[in-house]
Order: sequence, then structure tokens, then C-alpha cells
Amino acid sequence: TTPPPNPTTPPPNPTTPPPGHSGDCMAVYRITSTWSGGFQAEVEIMNHGSTPFNGWTATWTWPSGQQISQIWNATQNSSGSSVTVRNVSYNGNVGVNGSTTFGFLASTNGSNSLPTVSCARA
Repeated sequence: TTPPPNPTTPPPNPTTPPPGHSGDCMAVYRITSTWSGGFQAEVEIMNHGSTPFNGWTATWTWPSGQQISQIWNATQNSSGSSVTVRNVSYNGNVGVNGSTTFGFLASTNGSNSLPTVSCARA
């Protein structure tokens, strides 16, 4: 028998990173608790690069009118539905293959659709 021919072209590589991933910075958003009119969530910032981070920024747009009322392990600035979160002094340095997490409490207007969080090293 003759072996099957080798493929003539390699399989295509993905052309875009998954949501929440920008180069070597990746953000994972998780809702950890919910109640009527509100919820608690955390975002894990991960370094998948070859050098440590000396700071990071996470950004997203709320799809359903949510609003942060309290945040920890980060600072935040909101303008309408746009949110920008930055590291604080003690968690800006993220080693190679390391991660850090911030959390928050937020209110909802009934719906709590998940945002797509992007992150970047500072």
C-alpha cells in the first residue's frame, strides 16, 4: 500500500487572539456572586509574555448598564458605560506566567450580560 500524501498546505493559524487577550496580557472576567440588583465579580490579569509587567490596564464597555460601586486591588475610572481599571502599587508587577486579580461590586438594571475585557501592559 501507498502511504497517504502529505498535506500541501499547513492548517491555518488563528489570526486574532481570543477575547480579553492583547499580545502577552490576558484578562479573564468571572462573576462570583449575584443578588437582586447587583453582583460581585473578579478579573484575573495574566502575563503570557516573556518579560514581567511593570503595570497593567484593563478596559471594557458594559453591555447592560452595570455600574461599579466598590473595587479592590485596583483603581477605576468610568465614563458612561466605558470602564478603565489600573493596577495599584502592590500588584502592578506581574511575572512571566504570573497573574494578579482584582474584584468589585456592581449594580445592574436587571440584565447582567458579560463584557469583553481587554488588558494591556502599562
